[in-house]
Amino acid sequence: MRALCWVGGDGLAVREVPEPRLRNTQDAIVRVSRSATCGADLPLLSPGDAGLGVGDVLGHEFLGEVVEVGPEVRRHRVGDRVVVCSVVSCGRCWYCRRGLYSCCDNGGSTEPMVAEPPWGEPAGGCYGHPRSAGGFAGSHAEYVRVPYADVGAFPVPDAVSDDRAVFASDAAPTGWLGADLGGVGPGDVVAVWGAGAVGQLTALAALLRGAERVIVVDRHDERLRMAERDIGVETLHYGRTDIPAELRERTGGRGPDVCVEAAGAGDGGTEARGFGQRLLGGARPTGSSLAVREAVHACRKGGTVAVLGAGPGFVDAFPLGAVLHKGLTVRGARQHGQRYIPMLLKLMARDEIRAERLATHRLPLEEGPRGYALFRERADGCVRVVFSPQERAG
Repeated sequence: MRALCWVGGDGLAVREVPEPRLRNTQDAIVRVSRSATCGADLPLLSPGDAGLGVGDVLGHEFLGEVVEVGPEVRRHRVGDRVVVCSVVSCGRCWYCRRGLYSCCDNGGSTEPMVAEPPWGEPAGGCYGHPRSAGGFAGSHAEYVRVPYADVGAFPVPDAVSDDRAVFASDAAPTGWLGADLGGVGPGDVVAVWGAGAVGQLTALAALLRGAERVIVVDRHDERLRMAERDIGVETLHYGRTDIPAELRERTGGRGPDVCVEAAGAGDGGTEARGFGQRLLGGARPTGSSLAVREAVHACRKGGTVAVLGAGPGFVDAFPLGAVLHKGLTVRGARQHGQRYIPMLLKLMARDEIRAERLATHRLPLEEGPRGYALFRERADGCVRVVFSPQERAG
């Protein structure tokens, strides 16, 4: 079958790879109809050892048709259209039983020496990621093996298109997680760093949970215009504004009740933000680490900062004193999609979440390398690229 593979450095190529087979009794094989790019893929393409092997298949957001099931799969049959959570979880361990699916003991690597160094102990796996995250083949392929299919795959309502439903795999549940971690409720003022797909879906989740005002921060004009037009939120361009000062101005001097970092690891431009340069004495951090620092300084006393971006494992110069003296709550997690996806699909079926607008570019799988170049550079107004692995390039 055809698949988009890592070929070393930041190189990608479409190659022929073996079709997946059932390996366990709870597996299913899904014929992929849509697969989307995600900012969490970009660190894997950065120079240095990302843990991938040449030929590994990328991608972790997808949906498609079930074509084969193991003997212990009870909730799915051949022919079902399903969206698959990007996080692999068993559904039975101590963490899964408490709804903490991305912390699953059994969904990631079974090799402690591989899994534990990055995080201290193993966590749930993810498609298209290195062995430390399970080593599962990715979704930019014609077929994918889905472990624990009864836990991680969800039937898609007939009223929800493929282009909309693919965002229920990862981006929409991550956005909802941001609002959930922040405890967003009626009357809250919420600030979101990042106007990509996750940032916009976080902003929408905050509104759906009753937030009074939502302010989105970014440096890309086209993304800010999209957030204003399609969601109806306020926006700030951080290259032209002192963000903490403006947020205080807009909130009666206090700051937002909830600040959510959704800038992601891919936003290499954040190192240019003036506030961060002054704060860190000329240091040049990138991506989510700087957004988190700014969120801590901007959030009101007693507020909550939620961290979503797949940022670096270690961050220096974190403003711990500000967290302490302001009485902040700081929370972070990968998405617990198994908790949110059924609800999100219902919202999509009722047109309350119209995520397909975020698919600014739709390409056949053969154009995967070009799609990732567009996505990485934010070129041509790209927010997300959605691939159709079953379509051939014309």
